[in-house]
Amino acid sequence: MQMTSQQATTALWRPTGPKELDLVRELNWRAWPPRLPEQPIFYPVLNEDYAVRIARDWNVKHDGAGFVTRFEVESAFLSRYPVQQAGGQTILELWVPAEELDDFNAHIVGKIQVVHEFR
Repeated sequence: MQMTSQQATTALWRPTGPKELDLVRELNWRAWPPRLPEQPIFYPVLNEDYAVRIARDWNVKHDGAGFVTRFEVESAFLSRYPVQQAGGQTILELWVPAEELDDFNAHIVGKIQVVHEFR
């Protein structure tokens, strides 16, 4: 008799530009790349609409293209990061310190998927 257990996961979104997306592709869609020195925090967001707004309105303007990614992370692991309200009621994000990103990546379940593209 084989027993399998599936851990509960939480969907997160990440608006990103083409350079970061290329690095995710190089990591086989399974991890986020290390932060640059001027990026001490990794910011996944808790709702798709907020991610769309950032990708469409900010990434396109600054990078020529914007992408919204969706990925699942073990819910129990995410409990260590309090939800941050970065504006209105739907502007919710997690603040993951750059030095914890490897640990965060280890708790991603499945692949990171591109769900929207803006140019």
